[in-house]
Amino acid sequence: MSLVESYSDISLFGSHLAVTSYADLSTRVIDFVETGVEVMAVDFANTHVVTLRQHDPEFAALTSCMDIMVPDGMPLVWVMNLKGAGLKDRVYGPTFTRRFLESCSGELTHYLVGGSEECGRKFRERMLELNPSLQFVGGYHGMCSASGVLKDDEEVLREIREKRPDIIWVGLGAPKQYKWIHRIKPKLDHGVLLAVGFAFDVNAGMKQDTPPWMQRLGLGWLHRMASEPRRLVGRYLKWNTLFLWYLLEELLTKQERIKKL
Repeated sequence: MSLVESYSDISLFGSHLAVTSYADLSTRVIDFVETGVEVMAVDFANTHVVTLRQHDPEFAALTSCMDIMVPDGMPLVWVMNLKGAGLKDRVYGPTFTRRFLESCSGELTHYLVGGSEECGRKFRERMLELNPSLQFVGGYHGMCSASGVLKDDEEVLREIREKRPDIIWVGLGAPKQYKWIHRIKPKLDHGVLLAVGFAFDVNAGMKQDTPPWMQRLGLGWLHRMASEPRRLVGRYLKWNTLFLWYLLEELLTKQERIKKL
């Protein structure tokens, strides 16, 4: 059984969410790098991603390249726990990024994809302050098209294939990071791709993270919506409502099956 297949998971709207923790995922990523001869992709999924995968078959197909999906949002943890997961916390992309880099061995090599030049520089500086032994072997911080193609796409692929980094941190945001990983993953033969969203911005100090008390209450979406209302109000209202609708639909379907037994 592979390291990916050995994960326990909970199915929600057809998405298989790993029953894991920060420490467990860190261990598995390192084990995969040390023993794997393939490429693994990990997604830090929130309610938006899970709902969109249920709502849009094209997006579901696009994100099928992700080998492991971990619950990035507390609402997902609550639903998973109702199904018996027994999780104590979510695995939040920005926090996992910081904790992993702070504690990982200096033997691992890292490549960054996403964010601005300033963001990439500040991110590396801050992470090196936490762990001076980190090896950043390259990165791309620039334009990415709506189709997930970097401005210097071929050069980035060439560099990754040449340097063979152990961990490729992808912070292009959704859906760009999924489009890029879906296209690039089959062309690689080593490493772990981590789709971490805006983890670079948060850990570089470019964007303010959600206060811990709001995170615990599952209100990260409200904080982000308040910080970027023009861009996010419509998105969150639509997808949060759809998430609740699909959840209710799943519960009613389950009750109907129970009645028929």
